[in-house]
Amino acid sequence: MKDKILDLNKTVYELCSGDSGITKLLEAVGFRDITKPGMLATAGRFMTIPKGAKMKNFNLETIKQTFAEHGYKIKEEST
Repeated sequence: MKDKILDLNKTVYELCSGDSGITKLLEAVGFRDITKPGMLATAGRFMTIPKGAKMKNFNLETIKQTFAEHGYKIKEEST
């Protein structure tokens, strides 16, 4: 079985295009707009999860924990 990896350097579009489960988890942690038609193809092409969390004032550690609980390995963002 292939490892499920959440690469925080990739855009939301890249992540969701490679794994539809990511879209569902993003919605569950509060990124409800991601399911709106066209949103993934527009804002998702430049937005990363850390940027989105900062913009919406979401706790990034909570988001990472949610993904980890669903079997994702977190690849940290590069500085």
